[in-house]
Amino acid sequence: MLDRLQSLADRYEKLSELLCDPDVASDSKKLRDYSKEQSDLQPAYEAYTEYKNVMEELDAAKAMQGEKLDDEMKEMVKMEIEDLTSRQAALEEKIRILLLPKDPNDDKNVIVEIRGAAGGDEAALFASDLYRMYTRYADSQGWRVELMDANTNDLGGFKEVIFLINGRGAYSKMKYESGAHRVQRIPTTESGGRIHTSTSTVAVMPEAEEIDIEILDKDIRVDTFCSSGAGGQSVNTTKSAVRVTHIPTGIVATCQDGKSQNSNKEKALQVLRARISDMMRQEEEAKYAGERKSKVGTGDRSERIRTYNFPQSRVTDHRIGLTLHRLDQVMNGDINEIISALSIAEQADLMEKGE
Repeated sequence: MLDRLQSLADRYEKLSELLCDPDVASDSKKLRDYSKEQSDLQPAYEAYTEYKNVMEELDAAKAMQGEKLDDEMKEMVKMEIEDLTSRQAALEEKIRILLLPKDPNDDKNVIVEIRGAAGGDEAALFASDLYRMYTRYADSQGWRVELMDANTNDLGGFKEVIFLINGRGAYSKMKYESGAHRVQRIPTTESGGRIHTSTSTVAVMPEAEEIDIEILDKDIRVDTFCSSGAGGQSVNTTKSAVRVTHIPTGIVATCQDGKSQNSNKEKALQVLRARISDMMRQEEEAKYAGERKSKVGTGDRSERIRTYNFPQSRVTDHRIGLTLHRLDQVMNGDINEIISALSIAEQADLMEKGE
């Protein structure tokens, strides 16, 4: 581990030199790439620097034990060694986590798709609640949300909503949200006061750039149509809505949120690239599913991951057995505790497998 850390530290310091080089400063691509690489290395570099300082202080304190000291000084040295040994253990644990393999998509923006599933209108209303929860969470993280496409029902719920979350590290946190979300509550449409169970599915995909997924013009079919609102009522008489079909895979993406056909096409292509990339990733992971499946799940939208029980103000994440009794705050976007617990569970799983 120490050899790896020293190699990392050498690279960090080399990057510091490169970033001061006038030739690099004048090359925007190199400057961006080197800055990002150094930023990624910084947490481990700082932890290693602190670790070396602690070890030097620990060696010095242990050397003092061999000297002739009065009782008070001996006690002070003993306490210092205990404190430094505790810091050493904590830093070693922190460094082990920092050295775990990082998902290359973690820093990317995400495209999120929420669909009402089992439960009809109530599922669509819950989908709109989830959309609100994620937009509030994104606001708390300083991220920007951009609506890509939406299909509403007569009650204002979402049959489907697709949106982009733009912010560094968005995928590293949002990736745990893929799966089926179950709600238990009395629907507004229920006159008898009975509790219903409905589900909405969430798919979180890292945004794929053009350099990641190349889509050739000959491989797509673009259809335009009039955008529509709830109940199929036309809200735009111009053909600004766009449907893009990727012929080789059959994957389709639609956007009708904007008034500009070109803007809608670009958004549809964004979604299309993310879906193609996600399909390729899932196919690759399927080859190693038995070995690499984490306890926090595969990200498959058919996998039930969480239950929101309104009568009991309870939310339970089934992957890690976490239950919180503050559903109001969770639905208002306060999901940090859940995401942190899932991240810790995944890190523990990786460490257990020795990855």
